[in-house]
Amino acid sequence: MTLESAVPRVVCPVCPRHCALAPGDTGSCHARRNDNGRIVATSRNKVCALALDPIEKKPLYHFYPGTDILSLGMAGCNLHCLNCQNASISQCGPDALPSRSLTPGGLAALLRQTGVNAVAYTYTEPLVAPEYVLDCARAVCAAGGRNVLVTAAWVEPETLAPLLPCIDAANVDIKSMRDAFYRTNCGASLMPVLDAVRQMRAANLHLEITNLLIPGRNDSPEERRDLIRFVREELGPETPLHFSRFFPRHRLESLPPTPESTLTAAKEQALAEGLRHVYIGNTVHAETTRCASCGAPLIRRKGFAVVFNRLEPGGRCPDCHTPLHGRFA
Repeated sequence: MTLESAVPRVVCPVCPRHCALAPGDTGSCHARRNDNGRIVATSRNKVCALALDPIEKKPLYHFYPGTDILSLGMAGCNLHCLNCQNASISQCGPDALPSRSLTPGGLAALLRQTGVNAVAYTYTEPLVAPEYVLDCARAVCAAGGRNVLVTAAWVEPETLAPLLPCIDAANVDIKSMRDAFYRTNCGASLMPVLDAVRQMRAANLHLEITNLLIPGRNDSPEERRDLIRFVREELGPETPLHFSRFFPRHRLESLPPTPESTLTAAKEQALAEGLRHVYIGNTVHAETTRCASCGAPLIRRKGFAVVFNRLEPGGRCPDCHTPLHGRFA
């Protein structure tokens, strides 16, 4: 027996990568470590990003529009996307970054102090620290608040399941409908993401989907069609879909920004395929939510700001009184 084979390793069960860690080793996500035979989240209670955001920034357009949400992020991510816009905090561990201590009880107290009643776990990949997210989500629920996941959802079902009863909404970033793209651009795989989205749908979360269109990488009409049909057939045609504009970042700085014509074509394609609420993100253009029944403008936005909101109480169209899909005050 070699010395290497005698070292006990523990497999991290959180995501499909299943890192086998020797004592003291940290996983590929930079946020989970073998601590004397037990896998722990090294980012637990350590927040490297904390801000008050408009909920439209997540982006969530059909979940209490026009309200603010407290956004927090921890270091680390189990994906290694070539285009990552938050690489400075996602591609390193908590020991490499300034952070503030924030316990679940402290988070609930912060909500009371700010008067905000929703928390987004965002900026990096919150699901590499599911223990911390679960404790925080329970504390937020107990304080009467709402919990939102902003996630790439490359996660095992057993990791996600305990969280879902405490989560109210999620925006899932589906990077592509091609496994090859996930492997070459993200160091991950497609099917666990789709399975996680199905799991969220079955748990009755409010779901919105984002797809960042990268020129020449994942923006073909055929790939867009496959995503549109997945959303329509498995999540429902009322599910909001956001096509987001790529800007050169991280290891893809040589690529140009997504042409606005590509975004417009993607939106028109999704509407023609039967999706009812399709939006374009990362542009200066205004986006309007319309009634799926009569077409009346209901909510108009410019950037992340809501310019007007005509919804009746409970989220109904003031013209035909059809309920708008989503969650509203």
